[in-house]
Amino acid sequence: MRTPTDPTTMDDSAYRRLVEGISDYAIFWLQPEGSVATWNAGAFHATGYAAQDMVGAPFSLLFSGDDNDADAPAALLDLALREGRSELDTWLVRKDGSRFWAQILVDPVRDGDTPLGFGVVMRDRTERKRVDEELRNSQEQFRVLVQGVADYAIYMLDPGGHITSWNSGAERIKGYAPHEVIGRHYSAFFTPEDVARGEPTTNLEAVVREGRIETEGWRLRKDGSRFWAHVVIDRITDDAGKVIGFAKVTRDVTERRASALALEEAREALFQSQKLEAVGQLTGGVAHDFNNLLMAVQGNLELMRDHVELPERMNRLVGNALSGVRRGVSLTQRMLAFARRQQLHLESVNIITLVSGMSDLLRTSLGPSIAIEVRFPLALPDVIGDINQLELCVLNLCVNARDAMADGGVITIRAVTEEVHGPHILHVVPGRYVRLSITDNGLGMDAATLARATEPFFTTKGVGKGTGLGLSMVHGIAQQSGGALQLESSETGGTTVSIFLPVAPLGAATLPATAPAGPTRVIRAISETLGPLPVILVVDDDPLVLSTAVEMLNYAGYDARGAASANEALRSLETISELVAVVTDHAMPGMTGSELAARLATMRPGLRVVLASGYAELPVAAAGIAVQLQKPFGRDALLAAIRGTA
Repeated sequence: MRTPTDPTTMDDSAYRRLVEGISDYAIFWLQPEGSVATWNAGAFHATGYAAQDMVGAPFSLLFSGDDNDADAPAALLDLALREGRSELDTWLVRKDGSRFWAQILVDPVRDGDTPLGFGVVMRDRTERKRVDEELRNSQEQFRVLVQGVADYAIYMLDPGGHITSWNSGAERIKGYAPHEVIGRHYSAFFTPEDVARGEPTTNLEAVVREGRIETEGWRLRKDGSRFWAHVVIDRITDDAGKVIGFAKVTRDVTERRASALALEEAREALFQSQKLEAVGQLTGGVAHDFNNLLMAVQGNLELMRDHVELPERMNRLVGNALSGVRRGVSLTQRMLAFARRQQLHLESVNIITLVSGMSDLLRTSLGPSIAIEVRFPLALPDVIGDINQLELCVLNLCVNARDAMADGGVITIRAVTEEVHGPHILHVVPGRYVRLSITDNGLGMDAATLARATEPFFTTKGVGKGTGLGLSMVHGIAQQSGGALQLESSETGGTTVSIFLPVAPLGAATLPATAPAGPTRVIRAISETLGPLPVILVVDDDPLVLSTAVEMLNYAGYDARGAASANEALRSLETISELVAVVTDHAMPGMTGSELAARLATMRPGLRVVLASGYAELPVAAAGIAVQLQKPFGRDALLAAIRGTA
């Protein structure tokens, strides 16, 4: 009798050629004891074993050591005999020793009750397993990410607007625990006046119609307090296009709104200050002489008109000239009035309190490569000055010091009390002064540069990196306060800039240092007057992660820019010259973060690259990576990684 286990007796040659020619599936026969009887091309393709390697060999040859120890091959065949079929997904071993994930189906072949062998169909499912695991990991990472985001309220609504999920950011921002809010209508967060206008319903209708809306407005917390919210709502549909809910992201931007309003005030104040500085220099030097010239012209024209009989046409020309003179006089008077409009508001100021209040501002403004040392005595008398202008002086001088230290360094801020007796080199009146000094260890100035350093519009910086008005402004403020400016510098020994300020009389009311302006306001003012901010490039293909990281860095005082892929990041390098760091995701399509870091190590040697990953294990250290950061990360961890303090 011919049996399927004896391939030499098979007479269906067409069927045999079909089976042996299939390359995507391993199809083979096993003898009752488990040895291989036939071996098709698909089996060779999956395992690397040729027919001559496997025919007659035990089926267990393909199993890993762990599975053989558990007698998995024999158990698989026994189960097929008992149940009529068996199935197993497991790791198998190729001829070259590599492993692959296999799906195995075993069907027994019988002649009555006598087993004749087994038909086996096997398929390499390694790629499918990888995709499935990545999908599970991605879903879990996304869940962890959404739940772990504390700066954004991220939650879902059903089609009717009722809350179906609630992350930790929503609990932090709005004050509700999940069990208190899930199932409630999201209109509970709106102000009564917005509810009366029907805004919650109108918003959802707009999302259904347009797919997405973005809006801002007042919202309510659990305790009844209000906050200014930036809200994004996206429509969620099924495969048939039916709306099944909404994704809602809310952020508390109350401080940002306040900073934006303050920024407008600061911009106007800065504009007025710049006009005052520029026009004040002009009017202070030439307005008096220019008025004298105009007076001479006007007087002579009037004499000519009054004492000489002029023809009517000439008289008309003289009248026109006098009109021009009067307009010139009016112009100089307006210029002088403008220059006097912004007088210093001199008060009693505590220098220790002033500098301490600027500590956060200085750290974020100067960047991670600059260390600040403050050396003050235990007690320091108050001085006479304009607190706002003194803050600006300290900021200007610290930024100048930073610019002199291209590779980073230390800025030291000192203050001591000094007595000035008799004539002084600084031409200040005798008395007690507080000497506020700012010292850097960077490149100093030669004698010629030092002699011109306080001249208006004199600068050693490149085009667009300075106005040349910083030291002259500090010099003018010090003089108007009754003090003076002193420069000490050498080309190899750094620079010390000292402001002498008169000690306030006893009993004078002390004006506390104003709280530093919000980060956005200060950063914008610095960028407009003192040069560009340090640039950090964030690379991530997840828009939520990208926007969150950029938001963190911008809020911390950097010029953060985003790129959605490694290739986009490389293109961005063509337009970014002052890049200090790159924060990149690892798992990105096209080019991984590790590969991007290797490219950057060649293109921008020394650039600090932070590699972030959401997987349980980060990749091994690679070229160009300064530090590895595990997702999800907070702002403090991100800043620590960038600054090298992690």
